Amino acid sequence: MNLLVTGGAGYVGGAVARRLRAAGHGVTLLDDLSTGHEHTAAGFDFVESDAGDRARVGATLRERRIEAIVHLAASCLVGASVGQPEEYYENNVARPLVLLDLARRAGVKRFVFSSSAAVYGEPDTTPIEEDHPTRPTNPYGETKLAFERALLWHAAAHGMAAVSLRYFNAAGATDDGGHGEEHDEETHLIPNVLEAARAGGEVTILGTDYPTPDGTAVRDYVHIEDLAEGHRLALEHPLPPGAAEVFNLGSGRGASVREVIETARRVTGVPIAVREAPRRPGDPARLVASHKRAARVLGWQPVRGDLAVIVASAWEFARRRPRG
Repeated sequence: MNLLVTGGAGYVGGAVARRLRAAGHGVTLLDDLSTGHEHTAAGFDFVESDAGDRARVGATLRERRIEAIVHLAASCLVGASVGQPEEYYENNVARPLVLLDLARRAGVKRFVFSSSAAVYGEPDTTPIEEDHPTRPTNPYGETKLAFERALLWHAAAHGMAAVSLRYFNAAGATDDGGHGEEHDEETHLIPNVLEAARAGGEVTILGTDYPTPDGTAVRDYVHIEDLAEGHRLALEHPLPPGAAEVFNLGSGRGASVREVIETARRVTGVPIAVREAPRRPGDPARLVASHKRAARVLGWQPVRGDLAVIVASAWEFARRRPRG
């Protein structure tokens, strides 16, 4: 298929694009480079644009004869969403709605959406099933859920097959070591812990009073290669026109902040220093996925689900990066 991957110069988007190209698809990347990197798009047909640019995106869909869209472009920082909700509604709802309209006009028949576990909010039970109530605790989760719902109604009205992938904490680096997390302002735990190991700094634990065994937040870390495979399977999964499905992508295991730090100490051999700080606004205490539906329907399994494997791959990538 001829595919458009929005956000394709980003962390998850870059891994997804590589997996889809390896599977034989024709891949065009679209990214405004606000957080992505041009070098990530090297070797791909690349269009520099945001997803809501009617003229540029519309022309891209027509000229490349795009058959399916994998939409990953988004603002994705929980804390920032609390302080700047207007930006998150613009980037995560308003612009994607333009993309969806352009896709309809261009005859695109398939749409895979990068959603998030943040749609669940503070869960009643874990592991979280897809039919768990959705009660986001921050604007980031609200915007992801809003577009999921818009996509469902759009698919039903216009005969588009749609899949929303609610994935948990993306982590690690690609198997070849060439692609990993390199955000200009890094907020994710594992790369920050590894940077502290590499540079001799310290890690800040945001919240030590959560109702969890060691008081720190628990998250489900899923390897970037497993996420990429989930997108491929969702894209190739047979769906009738107008159908919309939702799948969790997660390891099914939870690790606390302290457990991540201790794992990084073992992997790196560095006694990483920590300091404690108050909770970040909008963060649930525990998010752990059930991926039973994805396993049953898509045949997806997190084959790199061990936390030490994830951290080791990220450490290999971090050590290759130049400092500064």
